[in-house]
Amino acid sequence: MLSKKKQILLSSLLGSILLLVIFIPKKQNIEPLDEVEVTDSVEVQEIVYKYGIPLDDYNVDYGLVKENQSLSTILEKHGLSIRQIYDLNLAAKDVFDVRKIRSGQSYAVFTTRDSIPVVEFFVYEENPKSYVVFDLRDNYQVRRGENPVEWIRKEVIGEVESSLWVAMQKEQTDPQLAVVLSNIFGWTIDFFGLQKQDEFRVIYEQENVDGKDLLNFNIIAASFRHGDSTYYAIPFEQEGEVLYYNDKGNSLEGAFLKAPLDFFRISSRFTNSRYHPILKRYRAHHGVDYAAPTGTPVYAIGSGRVIAKGYQANGGGNYVKIKHNSVYTTTYMHLSRFARGLKVGNSVAQKEVIGYVGATGLATGPHLDFRVFENGKPINPLTIKSQPKKPVSQNDMPEFIMIRDSLIKMLVGMHKSVIPKTLTDSLSLARE
Repeated sequence: MLSKKKQILLSSLLGSILLLVIFIPKKQNIEPLDEVEVTDSVEVQEIVYKYGIPLDDYNVDYGLVKENQSLSTILEKHGLSIRQIYDLNLAAKDVFDVRKIRSGQSYAVFTTRDSIPVVEFFVYEENPKSYVVFDLRDNYQVRRGENPVEWIRKEVIGEVESSLWVAMQKEQTDPQLAVVLSNIFGWTIDFFGLQKQDEFRVIYEQENVDGKDLLNFNIIAASFRHGDSTYYAIPFEQEGEVLYYNDKGNSLEGAFLKAPLDFFRISSRFTNSRYHPILKRYRAHHGVDYAAPTGTPVYAIGSGRVIAKGYQANGGGNYVKIKHNSVYTTTYMHLSRFARGLKVGNSVAQKEVIGYVGATGLATGPHLDFRVFENGKPINPLTIKSQPKKPVSQNDMPEFIMIRDSLIKMLVGMHKSVIPKTLTDSLSLARE
């Protein structure tokens, strides 16, 4: 039998064991926690700028300059005083002539978001690419800026039904591209004599600002199937000058343009017997009449010197005569007006504007009567011979051939349903 002392010790030991059993936590299978990426809960909002001005800080009123509207009238409308406008004009003096603000141009007025709005910026767009910022905070300042420009690569393939202009519209392409093509092929193709099913293929870039296409084009390569012949336009740099060449390396640019204006209808051709609609009798018409709207620019078909400028009341109306060399002279008649500053004795460059289509003199409607004289005798302007500019040199020919073959392969491989990759990718594919 246990003594009393031993009983007390045994009870204490059993009590300690019981406490341990009760209070020691049970072993659990604890899975490791997933790693949690700690981020800042505050989202960073991107600041949007327009003309270098944070848009979120202002209310913006966009508008178009109205007829006879000036900077003063626009700013007065938005609460500026005569004194403020005067100070702003002084600040603009060495940067922008405020008198040159034109109707139809865009502008933007930036006002604070306060309970009483205050005009802090006025922006005038000179054109889609450049603008003028008038800063009305504290000391008035005026600065120029430019919108970011992007060149978008495109391509188009189509056939002529009535005109190249209409064909471009049908392919949902800016018809101004037709004018660019006529300038490139103007020495080799008569764009007033296009035939049905003539085919064009063009790889080009178009300038774009703020998502809007501008009327600036860069032709990467082009082909034009006219009748039984196919003509190519391959850009190539030689002696620091980029020109367009055909597939044989001859320049497409000649001494004379095929026509003295862009893309309009021939209403009368060269003939020795034409019925005159005003004189009511038959007589020779030693020229070509181009029907075009009044004001259409008229170009010199080649470089030369103005030897006559005047008015014939019972004949050609306002006319200009240009001597190109010892052989050829050209005359441009029925002009509505002359190019500003044009005088007898002036030298003119090829495709320089010398006047504008009109109906002065004996004319039933606006048109250009264009005449060419070879050694003093009238010849058919549509058959004038034009020597091309310098061809690709023998030293440059290997490089030209490599570029030509790549670009022609791209043109031949074009399909209406295919959207091409970048020029670099396409050239890489062409070389494979």
